[in-house]
Amino acid sequence: MTRVLLFGSGYIAGHVGTRLTRLGHGVVLGSRRRPRTPETRGLRWLPVDVADPREVRTVVDAVRPDAVVAAHGPSDITRCEADPAGTAAVHVAGARNVVAALAGRAARMVLISTDNVFPGHADSCAESAPTSPANAYGRAKLAAEAAYLVGGDALVLRVSLVYGWDRTGLRPNFFTMCAERLGAGAPVAVPDEHWNTPVLIDDVAAWTAALLDSPHTGVVHLGGPRRLSRVRWARHIAAVHGVDPALVTAVPQRDTGYACRPRNACLHSERAAHLPELRGLDPVDVFAADAALIAAVVGPTGSTGPSGSTASTASTASTASTASTADPSTLAPRAALDTSAALDASAVFDASAVFGRDQP
Repeated sequence: MTRVLLFGSGYIAGHVGTRLTRLGHGVVLGSRRRPRTPETRGLRWLPVDVADPREVRTVVDAVRPDAVVAAHGPSDITRCEADPAGTAAVHVAGARNVVAALAGRAARMVLISTDNVFPGHADSCAESAPTSPANAYGRAKLAAEAAYLVGGDALVLRVSLVYGWDRTGLRPNFFTMCAERLGAGAPVAVPDEHWNTPVLIDDVAAWTAALLDSPHTGVVHLGGPRRLSRVRWARHIAAVHGVDPALVTAVPQRDTGYACRPRNACLHSERAAHLPELRGLDPVDVFAADAALIAAVVGPTGSTGPSGSTASTASTASTASTASTADPSTLAPRAALDTSAALDASAVFDASAVFGRDQP
């Protein structure tokens, strides 16, 4: 069993932690506040601010990890744009703190990064494409990548727009927002000409686990197999629900919270096909996953289940694709400042804040 210290406690971190736990790893989440997502329930947790080098060293000394995964926030790109210094303080200083705390330890490192390190001029970017971040979030993540990659046994996994059911989060992802609103017959306004290669959360968890247990270093891209605009995606979700696609209206990207995003936030990989650890883990097509995910929560009369019930992403999406991955249907939350022992993340938590989300 490998001891894994996972910085983050939000949507991505919860699914990755659950996947690693089911593979037999001993996982401890580390974040400023107790986790509050369903996926983290049952996972152990220690409080830590990655921007504080003393706290990072204390947690590293307590866990003595064989591997570290960084999947923490902030990742609300609009908020990051309004606070570039604060964003850099967490992502850049945090990366340097983690690498420094691991100095002298034989610890594997994986950073989950973003497509926002590119300007968005090309339809899609591979690992060899030149970087030029589109926003403050992308600049901070690119600098964090550099810090990890010079630190030793490190791999950066850049992921495109992550989706899946996230019905309990404070900032649900794009799929969840569209599926819930359209399923209720409510209109949705989305940015025009904003393109993505959406990737299912289960695939992010599966690739992270596979690459963590590999010798590969450098950068790997994970994007879904379909490039599409947010307008087309939302209208497909409407069609799956059996509602009028006209409920989806396109608005200029510059007039939305997506104004600072690159026009094309799309990834493909030149490396993945040559990595044996990723065989059988082809990403699920977003249209197939849409249908499976929605079918899992729509009753026989067409009504959706209660907002608190989240169907297992993998168990539903795998019916639409042979690329079945994890089954992270349980999640967890964060605790008080006591690094003497990892706390059960399912204890009472502060629901007023979440630190570490996917980017909707």
